[in-house]
Amino acid sequence: MTVLLWIRFIAGIALILCGLVVFGIELFGVFKFGFVLNRMHAAAMGDTLGIALSMLGLIILCGLNFTSVKMVLVVVFLSFASPVASHMLARFEVATNEELGRECDLSGISQAADDADCEQ
Repeated sequence: MTVLLWIRFIAGIALILCGLVVFGIELFGVFKFGFVLNRMHAAAMGDTLGIALSMLGLIILCGLNFTSVKMVLVVVFLSFASPVASHMLARFEVATNEELGRECDLSGISQAADDADCEQ
């Protein structure tokens, strides 16, 4: 029985450490990239994966109970909410940044935005 507890403990700690490594890489990406959309992408992807790994490690350490069910619901909510929020912020940046054309290629963005506005 103690061997299974140690395996569960090591697996949980390993997942939490992997989540912390992902957060560290995300932090490096946020400060390394110069363009705001690249920084936003690094932050959004890192948050989603880092939180999922960390929470999975906590779920393994906690065992199967009501707290682990709540942690699963948090992971599910964040896996839906974080990409949507990042997409909305990116669309806001594209819509309001007047110097975006000299920072990146906008060949298909303006036509796609016009098409999306016509559909609504």
